[in-house]
Amino acid sequence: MSDPNPSPLPEPSGSAAPDAAMRRLTRRGFVRGGIAAAGGFLGWTWLRTRSKVDGISWPLRSVQRFNERLWGSDGLAPEFPANRAGDMKLNGPVGQPGNTDPAAWTVTTSQPNWVDRVFRLADLAGLPRVEMTTEFKCIEGWSQIVTWGGVRLADFVTAHRLGRRTDGVWHPYVSFATPDRAYYVSLDTPSALHPQTLLCDRMNGAALSPDHGGPLRLIITVKYGIKNIKWLNTIRFEDDRPADYWAERGYDWHAGL
Repeated sequence: MSDPNPSPLPEPSGSAAPDAAMRRLTRRGFVRGGIAAAGGFLGWTWLRTRSKVDGISWPLRSVQRFNERLWGSDGLAPEFPANRAGDMKLNGPVGQPGNTDPAAWTVTTSQPNWVDRVFRLADLAGLPRVEMTTEFKCIEGWSQIVTWGGVRLADFVTAHRLGRRTDGVWHPYVSFATPDRAYYVSLDTPSALHPQTLLCDRMNGAALSPDHGGPLRLIITVKYGIKNIKWLNTIRFEDDRPADYWAERGYDWHAGL
């Protein structure tokens, strides 16, 4: 008569079952890895053989243009009561010059087929003053609400008739640099002319200190701090995307918020 409660089946002896399962997983992983590698190689080869638009293959250029639309700068960053402003962390000394005397400070502007022009801080005096309290966001993860004072870059550009080609069309990019060009950033022109992009000479009600970029820095609320160049000395409108310090080091060129 059979046992109504048979004993459970014995486990396979030794490690035969786990070894077999491991061999199957290893084979599957190897096959999948090979397929992924082959797919990546074929994809890269395909990209390299596509026709180029402005120096890069058209699929990559399409992605770039999509990113530029995605990170469009039509919206305004939130503003806060001035009593919420605080001291900002010191960060990023690259490009800091030895002489930051406001009386001697100059900003050189240039663009294709135009003669360079040199401005002093006194040339900003006739433009409308702007004060805004916004959140400065560092790409490292910290942020600080700060009150900035200065003039809109758009007002400066308009007042001095900068940025347009002879046919009236805007140059699509703008580059900015410190006096020694140790630090440099680039922006699309719409972002540069955003109403909250300032040529800034004051912070939290006081003159901008040298450590924070004084006597003049760029503040652009729709970008991370890496685009907010300190010790601003040159502004150049360009037709091709200019070099950018952190983009060359692997960060996203757009750095949009």
